[in-house]
Amino acid sequence: MVAVQASARVLATGAASKTAGRTVKAPDGTTIPALGQGSSHLGLGRHPPAVEEEALRTGISLGMTLIDTSGNYGNGRSEELISHVIAGQRDRIFLVSKVEASQVSGDGIARACEASLARLGTDYLDLYLLHSPVPSTQFSGVVAGFEQLRTAGK
Repeated sequence: MVAVQASARVLATGAASKTAGRTVKAPDGTTIPALGQGSSHLGLGRHPPAVEEEALRTGISLGMTLIDTSGNYGNGRSEELISHVIAGQRDRIFLVSKVEASQVSGDGIARACEASLARLGTDYLDLYLLHSPVPSTQFSGVVAGFEQLRTAGK
């Protein structure tokens, strides 16, 4: 509710026009929205799902089309909630998710990605990150796992 009220104030003051349309170009030419919405507090039961979904929709309408999530947020409920919001407009959204450092051994990266894709109701992510890496992480395996996903178009 707070996010929706804050968004209404932004619309009323015209503040959204100062940030709308800002993007960043990646070295490969990919355009990334400079403003986004995090979702670590979604799906935790603090607010009704309809209120959380409306907050995301309001953000999207204000130009915050990057949505950052993780399969770890709310034990996947955050991604499920996001799936309802992005349905029918996936092409407008720059979707970021993450794999936990504890999931990177063996085929864990691919399994975590597939689980996130299923919860999000999409067949690809725009960016997939390693969440909270730890020094003991075998980064060569992480790089190989991410490369396999990229090659597969995930």
